[in-house]
Amino acid sequence: MSAKIRKIKLLKNGVDPKGVQPETIIMPESSEDFYNTIKSLSPGISNIRLFLEDATELNSIDFIRNNDTIYYASDGEEFVEPKLNLPTDNNEWVTLNIDDNNLFCPSSRDKNGAYLIDRSPKYFEPILNYLRCGQLLYDKHINPEGILAEARFFGIESIVPMLESILNDTRESRDQAPLTRRDVVDTLIRSSTSETLRFQGVNLAGADLSKLDLRSINFKYANMQRCNLTGANLSWCCLERADLSHAILDNAQLLGVRGLRAIMEGASMKNCNFKDPAGIRTNLEGVNLKGACLEDSDMGSVNLRIANCKNANLKNCDLRAAVLAGADLENCDLSGSDLHEANLRGANLKDAAFELMLTPLHMSQTIR
Repeated sequence: MSAKIRKIKLLKNGVDPKGVQPETIIMPESSEDFYNTIKSLSPGISNIRLFLEDATELNSIDFIRNNDTIYYASDGEEFVEPKLNLPTDNNEWVTLNIDDNNLFCPSSRDKNGAYLIDRSPKYFEPILNYLRCGQLLYDKHINPEGILAEARFFGIESIVPMLESILNDTRESRDQAPLTRRDVVDTLIRSSTSETLRFQGVNLAGADLSKLDLRSINFKYANMQRCNLTGANLSWCCLERADLSHAILDNAQLLGVRGLRAIMEGASMKNCNFKDPAGIRTNLEGVNLKGACLEDSDMGSVNLRIANCKNANLKNCDLRAAVLAGADLENCDLSGSDLHEANLRGANLKDAAFELMLTPLHMSQTIR
């Protein structure tokens, strides 16, 4: 046996109670007051379920709009859809057939008399839900741009600002997100070998760029924190003021790099090659190599003037003719390194380790 369908019309926005019709109430402000009002109209009712005229069940009174007609029933009762009980002469209903299956129809109506609109039902469904409950809800796999196009097509202007805001937020999020290996590879493929690429100021944090040929690219001010550059060729790149803190550059080629005041704190740079056979000197003046590991690297003639190498691991490095003037080498491990003709004038050598050195320290330019 079906339950009794209870019907009520709700008004909002300060309507004068004296002017309301029977079975019409002023919409209470809170959910508790609302349900108490319903219970006062139907004593004994419990666990109230709410429905719109098209049988859509409401889970919140926030979806109720001014002048809505609402149906309600007790939970557990057999519910007959309200639309089946509506008068047959209700002319407010318009039947639409939103179809994108290329169904041939020679007129503006299909065989059932519904108005035929050749549009995508996938994008129309969120708009239909919005018209039902006043809230924009859509599946995460649906592109908001498609919904926006449908909203403009049907002239639903009230939803347009919401969709535009969503799209703007999405674009900003994409702009702020780091580039991926795929992004970099696509750029490399599209560019010619004679073209100088600029990644200046680009966010590459955490990107896997291992074993890529990145020669001569401008990475000035780029965010390359935690990048995996293992085995990458960065020769003649501009790394000026780039942030490579905690990046992995093991076995990387760094010939002729320009890394003035680059941040390489905590970076792993084992067995890197900085020495250019053509004689172009790698410039790492003022670089931050605090706590970095450059063990077994070929750093001949590298300019590390006033560099911060505090607590760095420079074991077994080739530092012949390197410029370390004014560098902070406190607690730096230089064991087994070759400092022949290196310039250490004014360097801070406090607690630095010089065990098993290939060249006696007095042969370096510590004083000259």
